[in-house]
Amino acid sequence: MYAVIKAGGKQQKVKPGDVIEVELMRGAGETVTFRPLLVVDDDGTTHYGKEAERAVVTAKLLGEHKGDKVKIFKYKNKTGYARRQGHRQLMTLLEISEVSLGAAAPKKAAARKAASPVGEAQAEPAEAEGPAGDSEAAD
Repeated sequence: MYAVIKAGGKQQKVKPGDVIEVELMRGAGETVTFRPLLVVDDDGTTHYGKEAERAVVTAKLLGEHKGDKVKIFKYKNKTGYARRQGHRQLMTLLEISEVSLGAAAPKKAAARKAASPVGEAQAEPAEAEGPAGDSEAAD
């Protein structure tokens, strides 16, 4: 089972046991949950959209460190202009402990099937309102 989550403005494909690097997360406890998810795959069945909204990815914080150095060099030919700059992004390490789907969807599907006969029963009172509207017009 895997999921595609959005963390730090980036999308990452994760599965239980993975260790991922995301941008620094301030004020987080020992565990972090990610919702809503973009895509969840459960034994070859892909869930997305409303089906994926009930899924939850739980991760454990492992620590913080700095990422690789990014070198920035600006240069303009024949003018003597050259600037050097560097940057190291602060990162948080997360270990994915669980990817789970909510169990509420099968119950909702059963409720929808049971609701269709009720919808037919509701059509009969709607017909009863029509003659009542005619009697008001006669007043």
